[in-house]
Amino acid sequence: MNKILIIDDEEKLRNLLSRIISLEGFEVLQAADCKSGLKKLAQVEVEVVLCDVKLPDGSGVELTTIIKEQYPAIEVILLTAFGKIPDSVQAIKNGAFDYLTKGDDNNKIIPILYKALEKVSLAKRVQHLEKKLESKYSFNKIIGKSKSILHAIELSKKVAKTDTTILLTGETGTGKEVFAQAIQQESNRNKENFVVINCSAFTKDLLENEMFGHKAGAFTGALKDKKGLFEEANNGTIFLDELGEMALDLQAKLLRVLESGEFMKIGETKPTKVNVRVIAATNRDLKQEIAQGHFREDLYYRLSVFQIYLPALRERDDDIPLLIKYFVDVLSLKMNKKINHIDADFMINLQQHHWSGNIRELKNVIERALILSTANTLTLADLPMDLQLPQDVKKNHQLSAFSLNSIEKLHIQKVLIHTQGNKAEAARLLEIGIATLYRKIEEYKI
Repeated sequence: MNKILIIDDEEKLRNLLSRIISLEGFEVLQAADCKSGLKKLAQVEVEVVLCDVKLPDGSGVELTTIIKEQYPAIEVILLTAFGKIPDSVQAIKNGAFDYLTKGDDNNKIIPILYKALEKVSLAKRVQHLEKKLESKYSFNKIIGKSKSILHAIELSKKVAKTDTTILLTGETGTGKEVFAQAIQQESNRNKENFVVINCSAFTKDLLENEMFGHKAGAFTGALKDKKGLFEEANNGTIFLDELGEMALDLQAKLLRVLESGEFMKIGETKPTKVNVRVIAATNRDLKQEIAQGHFREDLYYRLSVFQIYLPALRERDDDIPLLIKYFVDVLSLKMNKKINHIDADFMINLQQHHWSGNIRELKNVIERALILSTANTLTLADLPMDLQLPQDVKKNHQLSAFSLNSIEKLHIQKVLIHTQGNKAEAARLLEIGIATLYRKIEEYKI
């Protein structure tokens, strides 16, 4: 139920307004002055305040400023027995929703009240969406507790509040765009545009057009001016993914933007000025690309002011169970499937996989397994055939799939998963000494 607060020193008027507003189904609170009104607001969540301009301990116009500073979502409608134009102008400047004259405008109170509530409702929806967006792209959404991923998160948080150019490196599928979005969300530009360009998705000419735009008549088919994505990202952040794919002459134009904040649209004779924070990403070894003449050395040093390496999934295999659980929870909800259990063999085999596609590949495998699953348990049979054998058997053939060593290794892995890594408990369940368990973990490279 919406709550309305009436602040007025005239008790009869407060009671009259309270009865009228209550008949509309709203809960009404009353206060006689500024002090008691602010006290009520601190105690109860109110949507709209109806406030007299002249109060015993202050001005309603000035009180509006205080309310809007402390409670931005609340709308204030001011009431006065003497309508003065200067007061109404100042009231609106101070954030009041409207300004009504007592007696003359009584029939307008309810309609204006509903309009004010619509605005409050919209503001709350926007606030809710902003919180969801902030949560979706925050560092808290990055799954993992391994040292390597926590180090990458720590570096990203430190640089986020600055305007420093960032270069994210690492294999494909390691989450570079996720990190870029989290950095943007944590930055001072989080209310501005976050624009993504995949440099490998366009030819050189098309990429230049996408990045910088063109003037009408610049080429056949250019019927009107087009904004480039750098211009769209003005005051915000631009994420240049797969930067290593960019052609050399276009790299020179990018270097100019980084150094001067200016670029030339195709067909334009005057530069366009922008204020953009650049985050770039690549899965290539740019130093090797420089040596081969495929990448500009000056651009590399300009981009890599602050470089963050994102580890491959095989470098953080302790995080694989966490990622599996996360993807199972999220994807099963989307597919309307109920998964209560993940078989130990399912988990072990995914931990042993090389994951050349990293997190993206893992997500795809989990999605496929959920589609194939006919029960509430994910089992080895739900995985592709190449993932149904231990990695050491598939790749190195160091252990026979039927050898005692292979069976013992798999059994120890199952028990460790069951105990969530608690080695003392695992040794107890295996009925071996803790020193023996550590020796076998080392021997089998578990």
